[in-house]
Amino acid sequence: MTDDTTNQGIPEPEGASDIIETDYEIGQDNVEGSVGPFGFDIHNPVFLVSGLSIVAFVFYALALPEQSATLFGWLRPAVTSSFDWFFLLSADFFVLFCLFLIVSPWGSVRLGGQEATPDYSYIGWFAMLFAAGMGIGLMFYGVSEPMSHFSTSFGGTAMEGGARTDWAPLGAAAGDEAESVRLGMAATIFHWGLHPWAIYAIVALALALFTYNKGLPLTIRSAFYPIFGERVWGWTGHVIDTLAVFATLFGLATSLGFGATQANAGLNELFGIPVGSSTEVILITVITAVALVSVVRGLDGGVKVLSEINMGMAFLLLIFVLLVGPTVVLLTGFGASLVAYVEYLPALSNPFGREDVNFSQGWTAFYWAWWISWSPFVGMFIARVSRGRTVREFVVCVLLIPSLVCVLWMSVFGGTAIHQVIADGFTSAQDAPLELKLFKMLGELPLASITSFVGIILVVVFFVTSSDSGSLVIDTITAGGKVDAPVPQRVFWCVFEGAVAIVLLLGGGLAALQAMVISTGLPFTLVLLLMCWAIFKGLQTEAR
Repeated sequence: MTDDTTNQGIPEPEGASDIIETDYEIGQDNVEGSVGPFGFDIHNPVFLVSGLSIVAFVFYALALPEQSATLFGWLRPAVTSSFDWFFLLSADFFVLFCLFLIVSPWGSVRLGGQEATPDYSYIGWFAMLFAAGMGIGLMFYGVSEPMSHFSTSFGGTAMEGGARTDWAPLGAAAGDEAESVRLGMAATIFHWGLHPWAIYAIVALALALFTYNKGLPLTIRSAFYPIFGERVWGWTGHVIDTLAVFATLFGLATSLGFGATQANAGLNELFGIPVGSSTEVILITVITAVALVSVVRGLDGGVKVLSEINMGMAFLLLIFVLLVGPTVVLLTGFGASLVAYVEYLPALSNPFGREDVNFSQGWTAFYWAWWISWSPFVGMFIARVSRGRTVREFVVCVLLIPSLVCVLWMSVFGGTAIHQVIADGFTSAQDAPLELKLFKMLGELPLASITSFVGIILVVVFFVTSSDSGSLVIDTITAGGKVDAPVPQRVFWCVFEGAVAIVLLLGGGLAALQAMVISTGLPFTLVLLLMCWAIFKGLQTEAR
């Protein structure tokens, strides 16, 4: 290790050059930083570059709102129209790679060594995984996406963007009600099933493998040692970690923006609170303040407790809708949706020759970019709570079991809303904007005021758990892999997550949020593809 490498930021851990041939042990205390003003443990230059860039972005969007709004409005269609095929093809590869790991001999490798035991029970592990992984998204899209796809395929006209969607290649002609239901659910499950969880599993497995088995620091760059060698401790690693910070921050800001928009819509529906940017800014500010409390309390005292409470509430709401809704239809629809998903999966995941441009670019490309942007955050968070699992157990649990739960959630909430339209003639959920569809669906069921209020609470607490766990992850990356960086640094990132969400909402609304998440997700897709090769090489050394 040279002085020059050390001065660039994170020092090369002793023995790191042996990663390809031998196992070794490296202490986390070899990850050095410098304590700067206000108690920050600065990992140069990742913290300075990413921190100053985010501060500059916030001031730019506030100082030039019209110019930034124009930029955001141009950015999303420009990226999705050019790179939708790349997003789809990459996500397909991630799924196939995860399925290969499940059946490979490397599935018996245990994260942390063969004697390691899990730090958390299955219940606690799943609760933290779901609350941080997809909570706000499930609340926002649980009703709105199945209803949108059903309406699109049934009526033959896209719900967003005004472009006609040609569903005929997928087997659903306009006006075919039964097949429109199947296709609507299959398209929804496609966006919430194997593909997003495979993206999360890739990052989480890479971080867990190279941290717990190879002794490297818990940061994104560590996964690339088999590829770049000692350069990961220099500027190559700095660029990787900085990209991870940007992707995570804008991915979180998008979710926080969705959460604020939906919470505002629910409060308006229940209490008449005005809908608008002012209310959303107040919501983000107040909820970010609540998240700060959880950030200060840490992983076990804050995130874990809130995650378990929120998952309990979500489960109760799910059971309520299942019991008071068309129970038999929903239970049979769960199985039928899985069958439709498997049937339509090849056509939905095909990245070439797509005529349904609004679906592939307006929905799928955005989703894959969103999940990829979230992957450093969710992946690192899952890695931190997954020590002691075997590779096979890890991939199965992260990939298959959460996918089934997402299918159940979408089948119950989306299926109830679709049934209200088909069987009862209630079109309020169908006609409402995306952020209001959940509350319109609940409004047709008993105890509507209570369940809608519970829905708002769930959105808020999912908001909090996403913000505080995201702050912990960004803090770890910018501190060079330390998991015990000073509290003021966590507070800094938590505050600026909320600030970025606010300026994006003010500078273009949900379109601006989607534009930034796509622009950061594109370069990070390349990072994930390289990460698959690193996992392959790392597992080879474990077998030897």
